[in-house]
Amino acid sequence: MTKDPRSYRPATRLVQGGVQRSQHGETAEALYLTSGYVYDSAEQAEATFAGTVEHYQYSRFANPTLTMLEQRLCLIEGAEECRTTATGMAAVNAALLSHLKAGDRVVASRALFGSCHWIVSTLLPKFGIESVFVDGCDLDQWREALSRPTNLVLLETPSNPMLDIVDLPAVAELAHAAGAIVVVDNVFATPLLQQPLTMGADVVVYSCTKHIDGQGRVLGGAILSNRKWVNDVLQPFIRNTGPAMSAFNAWILLKGIETLALRVDAGCRAAASIADFLAGQPGVTRVWYPTRADHPQVELARKQMTAGGTVVTFEVAGGKDAAFKVMNGFGLIAISNNLGDSKSLATHPATTTHMRIGVDERARLGITDGVIRVSIGLEDPEDLKDDLRHALAAIA
Repeated sequence: MTKDPRSYRPATRLVQGGVQRSQHGETAEALYLTSGYVYDSAEQAEATFAGTVEHYQYSRFANPTLTMLEQRLCLIEGAEECRTTATGMAAVNAALLSHLKAGDRVVASRALFGSCHWIVSTLLPKFGIESVFVDGCDLDQWREALSRPTNLVLLETPSNPMLDIVDLPAVAELAHAAGAIVVVDNVFATPLLQQPLTMGADVVVYSCTKHIDGQGRVLGGAILSNRKWVNDVLQPFIRNTGPAMSAFNAWILLKGIETLALRVDAGCRAAASIADFLAGQPGVTRVWYPTRADHPQVELARKQMTAGGTVVTFEVAGGKDAAFKVMNGFGLIAISNNLGDSKSLATHPATTTHMRIGVDERARLGITDGVIRVSIGLEDPEDLKDDLRHALAAIA
């Protein structure tokens, strides 16, 4: 008996969700490397373009391999519809620009990934869209900003790189009262640790490059929401502007997502242990990890997330020079601005991911020159601790 895939537990959905076998009965998902599709007749082509029959038209619009990935992501997220994009930033851009027009107003949490911050601060105003930033952890600032009619709210929680936590239900209630939809970048939490749609969010975006692939192979993005918004607002934008994911990348992501639960669980357990380890090391002035007792929003983090995630951020005394000495002392942890990978990666946000937001904005966010962000991979945690201990000796 074939069961409704929504009745399965998350780990099963990650392996079985969305599979559509061809007449050949393949075990692995099929990879459809095709740009276009043929029709049985001119009448079928006309009906396809008119939307009165379902038939693939062009891989810029849809592709069977992408459909399997989108359906699987919907099952994990609890969303009605999903559309994939070439990159995570393409997903953020499409989610915003498909919904907004000149004269609209956006309120965003200040703690955003550098490129997301640029879209809100620099790109949207060029199109006549008002942009307002708030401290995402301060509900009073949200109340003030959302006391006026607003069209869209953008936030990420936990934030990159300082792991700030935003009260999703409270912000969603304020946003909806102001007439806005809420778009949440859920990359750090993944759909396994936090599901924003259940807490009032309207749209969730991902860089699939991160945990969903999780092995440093391909780029990809995803946008999830209700069926009406995706079909009426997002789909026309994607169809006509073309930020399409390749079928090959979708196939790689389908294989990566099969092990997502195992990788995220192992990464979370290791990250929590490493955060505790770092807190006791000479030269480390502060550690940020969402579910540690000393995190400023620990109770909110524990309420909204089932675990703290795979990223640990810490600060060393001595600023940029000390941070660079530590990073250059790594033997196992690689220096890279990516995250959510099976290999542990470290970056210096002030000179990489958040360099272009400027000194003043970094200061507001607490991104000092001594801050290092580490994405914990699948290595033995004790080996990672040994590597960190050796690297920190350079500034002891």
